[in-house]
Amino acid sequence: MERLERCGRWLRTALAAGQVRRRLPWLLFAIVILGSALKDGDLVPVTPLRNKRNPLNVYFVKVAWAWTLWLLLPFIAVTTYQFAKSQFLYGPMKSVLAVLRRLSALLVGTAVWYLCTGLFMYVENLTGTCSAPVQAGQPHRLYATKQECHQDNGIWNGFDISGHCFLLSYCALMIVEEVAVLEGLSLDQNSKLRVVINGLFVSLCFLTMIWVFMFLCTALYFHDFSQKLLGVLIGLSAWYGTYKFWYLKAFSPGLPLPNIPLSSKKYSYSR
Repeated sequence: MERLERCGRWLRTALAAGQVRRRLPWLLFAIVILGSALKDGDLVPVTPLRNKRNPLNVYFVKVAWAWTLWLLLPFIAVTTYQFAKSQFLYGPMKSVLAVLRRLSALLVGTAVWYLCTGLFMYVENLTGTCSAPVQAGQPHRLYATKQECHQDNGIWNGFDISGHCFLLSYCALMIVEEVAVLEGLSLDQNSKLRVVINGLFVSLCFLTMIWVFMFLCTALYFHDFSQKLLGVLIGLSAWYGTYKFWYLKAFSPGLPLPNIPLSSKKYSYSR
């Protein structure tokens, strides 16, 4: 527990000044540009991470939203309730409503993930053609979707917007925004709740590191530059449209620090 506390304290110190929130979008953008340049110049060494079936890709990236949701849900619920309670903002019932309001940010994130991945699939099907083996005596078949092509052991060639670049950037930015609640949360040093929150916080930080690392691997090994650039731009747009615009409005899930006036939130989240 002492190591967890030290790790949590160090990570909170690193995040406290808002430097990570401000610089992470630019870091992701730079990774796409530099990683693509290295890939196009054949300067990337061959490693197991080049294989799409590597453990990090199979067990983490393929279910990136599930991992993010699984850890953010209890973190947002516990920290929002504790923040409202410690600041004497609401009674017990209104504190629960505040928790539900903040948790709706996860519904928004799920909708963004679902709509964007659906759009990516639509664009790939719309722009693609299938190269499939043709058996003797069989007429040439036209394929409407990537799934139909793969069923006949074909190769689908379409504009494949990088879902990894979109989702990993969006998840990383969302986590960094949500853990900002710790800037205004005070807990008893020896409380069990502090241990729970520290455990979730450290887990979220390590998950963010995995997302950024796998984002780098995507930039180095997969997709064309335009596909990766469009993917990360959509991820950044989704983050900016929610946390930097919509969540500042009254009718929204709100930002992680619910008791600070909107003008103060704008200052806090841009410093």
